[in-house]
Amino acid sequence: MEIIIINGPNLNLLGRRETSIYGSESFEDYFEKLKAKYPEHKLEYFQSNHEGFIIDKLHETGFSYDGIILNAGALTHTSIAIADALGAIETPAIEVHISDIYARETFRHHSYLTPKCIGFYTGLGLKGYEVALQQFLKG
Repeated sequence: MEIIIINGPNLNLLGRRETSIYGSESFEDYFEKLKAKYPEHKLEYFQSNHEGFIIDKLHETGFSYDGIILNAGALTHTSIAIADALGAIETPAIEVHISDIYARETFRHHSYLTPKCIGFYTGLGLKGYEVALQQFLKG
């Protein structure tokens, strides 16, 4: 399978950013472990702090990949454009959030993306990415 993980704004700072919420491991280190655990699958990673670049990546991968694991960060709660991009592509997407968005500020409780995704995981830490990957692998 060919799966891409797309992370949004500020997730490039994982391991250094608010470690009490997000943990102390960088996403790059976590991703290397994930690739080593699933060597028979093609796993890719993309991160951007820019909404348009995330939309471009969804368009680029959304007709040829087997799955998209998307953590759009704060754009989850604001971006109708990313939701529209998810609705326009054929590749299924699973929404992931490291922290429990329902245990945080009220504005984080709403996601424009969830209705366009086939799955949703929140509050599992980095493990949420692997849980999403396993959902794709089970078919």
